[in-house]
Amino acid sequence: MKNRVLIVDDEEIVVRSCLRILEGDDYEVEAVGDGWEALRRIDEGGYDIVVLDIMMPKIDGMEVLQHVKERHPDIDVVMMTGLSQIQTAVKAMKLGAFDYLSKPFDPDELKMVVARAVEQRRLKQENRSLKSEVSSKYRFENIIGFSPQMQAVYRLIAKCAPTNATVLITGESGTGKEMVARAIHYNSLRKDEPFVPVDCTALSENLLESELFGHVKGAFTGAVANKRGMFEVANNGTLFLDELGNIPLSTQAKLLRVLQEREFRAVGDTRVHTTNVRVLAATNKDPRAMVEEGTFREDLFYRINVFPIHIPPLRERRDDIPALAFHFLKQFSEELGRPVPKFSDGAMSLLMTYDWPGNVRELQNTIHRAVILASDDMIRQAHLASILHVAPRRDLEVPRTSEDLKRVKKIAREKSVEDIEKLFIHETLKRHGWNVTRSAEETGMQRANFQALMKKYNIRVRDTEPGDAADEDEN
Repeated sequence: MKNRVLIVDDEEIVVRSCLRILEGDDYEVEAVGDGWEALRRIDEGGYDIVVLDIMMPKIDGMEVLQHVKERHPDIDVVMMTGLSQIQTAVKAMKLGAFDYLSKPFDPDELKMVVARAVEQRRLKQENRSLKSEVSSKYRFENIIGFSPQMQAVYRLIAKCAPTNATVLITGESGTGKEMVARAIHYNSLRKDEPFVPVDCTALSENLLESELFGHVKGAFTGAVANKRGMFEVANNGTLFLDELGNIPLSTQAKLLRVLQEREFRAVGDTRVHTTNVRVLAATNKDPRAMVEEGTFREDLFYRINVFPIHIPPLRERRDDIPALAFHFLKQFSEELGRPVPKFSDGAMSLLMTYDWPGNVRELQNTIHRAVILASDDMIRQAHLASILHVAPRRDLEVPRTSEDLKRVKKIAREKSVEDIEKLFIHETLKRHGWNVTRSAEETGMQRANFQALMKKYNIRVRDTEPGDAADEDEN
């Protein structure tokens, strides 16, 4: 669609010149000779750019500019001035004009300024579209889940989002804590300001402090320039501290001061900086237990835990699994440019009965792989069983073709070996009180190889039964 340009000037020669310069493939150009007619046309709608003379009879360009910016702020206005009107042109810029041209001007000057105005409009529209898309994506009603547990989460998001309250989001890994944090931000009064996430597990203590508070040049080895911290970057917006439980105690003390006083010092700096951020935090650990263990400051816990939201694991809200599975199925099929397949009865039964230790993230990755593996319009139980390393339920899925039979037999053989390996590791650990070193020695395996099998089957020493003793060097 061509950009519509309106030329407004009472001099016929200027109008004809502008029409000749701009008419062509890029613009649809019209012209009027006075300001009142220009306002009438503009109010009827449809113009992107107005090229407006300052000196006109009846109503001058400055008044037209004010009316346009009040009624149609998205329209960009380029002012045309005489050499003696430069001061007026500067005033016009302050009133919202995009730019000005001094008469007489070259054709290329006009083309260039109109092209820049069009490009600015495109960028603004793209930015608005992206903001709208992001905001829409993270509306809390778009978080998938119809179970009573998730309905309760939605109600909490709706309550806290319009406030500035600090929120602590808890839940196992993969439950969607960052999704909830973004939903809170994009439904808050700060939605047009930055949302800045910080992964507190990914950085050492010194680097984490630098990431949060910034540093000055020379503060430590490698600090070759000043660096803004995330409390400064997120000013007036939202700072999301992911995996809060991994923050060292020394950094916790500095974080507490920021929350209490709204001020901080960059690493190596003597100046105090102020910040106006809303803090949302998340952890997959039990913060109360960490307080009791002495690994998390009690005063910081109470400062963070103003409005707690707990996200239940997927195994506790199995009613949400079909909706999530179909959502991911559609999403990944569209990304791969394939028709959306269906789930067989056996596949859906497996989805519903599996415990999903990795929660929604594991379900998402499983469906992604299943869509890639599927060769026709059906996601079958065998696809999911091979991904999740579980045995297919033979009572629910019988092979239909010789190819299906080969695939299921191969999976069954692999599964039998896996079941034996898993039982071997589990029973050996149990006999030795879950001590990895002694278990590896008894089997004649290298400790690293024994641990590799443990990792393969997600067997951890903390997965002990009551009364079992964990390996000391695993704690």
